Amino acid sequence: MQTELNKVIAALQDLYAHEGFLFENDIGERAVTHRFAAYLERQFPGWSVDCNYDRLGERTLLLPHGSIISTDDHLGKSIYPDVVVHQREIPKNLLAVEIRKASNHTSLEHDQHKLMAMTDADIWFAYWIGVLLVLDQHNVTASEVYAGGIVDQPLSLWFAARLEEVGLKAAH
Repeated sequence: MQTELNKVIAALQDLYAHEGFLFENDIGERAVTHRFAAYLERQFPGWSVDCNYDRLGERTLLLPHGSIISTDDHLGKSIYPDVVVHQREIPKNLLAVEIRKASNHTSLEHDQHKLMAMTDADIWFAYWIGVLLVLDQHNVTASEVYAGGIVDQPLSLWFAARLEEVGLKAAH
């Protein structure tokens, strides 16, 4: 998993190096997410990288009834992850990323529940890894790594340390 997470970090480095305008001008999260996906795509040759992807093969992405996450809309408040790295036709799901701008003061709970659900091996479209990123103008202010339907604390700590090591997270 560390190899894949290092690729996420490389994409973040490219994002911050080349897309300062988006942060300086407080451009919306979807634009930031799109540009991040473009840089992430360079890190995963042979994989598809998509934003707000709503399918698993030919099936629409749905969670079991009664789940905390809505799956019945196309307005961005649903299960559809911000960015995914996958193979569409097989389907094979590697990585799901949720991106939040630090200026977005709504609760992270929705994104956290999405990543828990999307990495839960008991759900038929599980992703191997989930990553939550909170971005401000200059660096990552918060991050979590999900695997097996839960926050993977050791991997989250490792990821945060790597972000700090490359200058993408302020020292705490």
